[in-house]
Amino acid sequence: MSTLTDRYVWGVVRAVPTAQRADLEPEIRALIGDAVDARTAAGVVPAEAERAAIAELGDPERLAARYTDKTLFLIGPRLFPDWRRLVSVLLPIVVPITGIAVAGAGLLAGNPPAEVIATGISTAFTVGIMLTFWVTVVFAIMERRSIPDLEEELVWTPDKLPELPANDGVSLVETAVSVAFLALAASLVVWQQTGSLVTIGGTSYPLFNADLWSFWLPYLLGLIGLQIVFKLARYLRHGWSWGLAIANAALDLAFVIPAVWLWSEGRLFDPGLVAALGSLGVGAAMRPTGIVIAVVLVAATCWDIVEGFLKASRASRPQVTATRNR
Repeated sequence: MSTLTDRYVWGVVRAVPTAQRADLEPEIRALIGDAVDARTAAGVVPAEAERAAIAELGDPERLAARYTDKTLFLIGPRLFPDWRRLVSVLLPIVVPITGIAVAGAGLLAGNPPAEVIATGISTAFTVGIMLTFWVTVVFAIMERRSIPDLEEELVWTPDKLPELPANDGVSLVETAVSVAFLALAASLVVWQQTGSLVTIGGTSYPLFNADLWSFWLPYLLGLIGLQIVFKLARYLRHGWSWGLAIANAALDLAFVIPAVWLWSEGRLFDPGLVAALGSLGVGAAMRPTGIVIAVVLVAATCWDIVEGFLKASRASRPQVTATRNR
């Protein structure tokens, strides 16, 4: 055979352990020789027959992998579905909660809002990358190691079929994100009183009227706590019920009615902040803007209440299962 065959054989044997090379080399040469003989018998020029035979065998490293059962992929089809399911569950939970927690800690520490946001986003991004990296490393190791218990666990059976989703069921990811945002909102209510949320002319102002700490702001913090309890109860129940729809409506109304009333009475925002904004010439636009925000808030609240009752109605209907006669 020519140098072309020698190069191909070398390309195969160098990709296998040394102990297997002596047995594999004559087998590869025999494969090429038989293919060349078959082509030359059909009238093909030997040089062209050799090139065609080698081209048919394909990439020498892939051929070596077939002989040695070597894995040429990071995560193969055997483990890829489990890897994807795990990553798709962890990322939406861990990443936002980490970012929100870091941002909340920055707010409580009195850091500037821009720095808080940048730190939260960068931390969430870093955690997402590291989480995906280490999960992938673990699965790549599992792909290349035979673990008896794991092999048994990976055998698919009908028992592993997913349950049918309940009507308007609430996922763990949605619940975790909602609770994290509510916790951040509670932190912001506390932080805005002492942090430099708004600075005008070198003077920092809180967002809400300090007089509201006598009742209304603690009342708001209590509502946030009840909202967290509501989110967890809805998740544990795996969906909506008439009782949860009523509780949702009560919590929504308990928030929107006092908020709109305090705004209409001019008691919601810090008087110093309102005066400072007026000195900047934006006082005339504050009232119309506030009306628009109030209307949007009321409309969103009404829709949330209606949606809760609609979902409770759907959840209360008997489940219909389809059967097929045999």
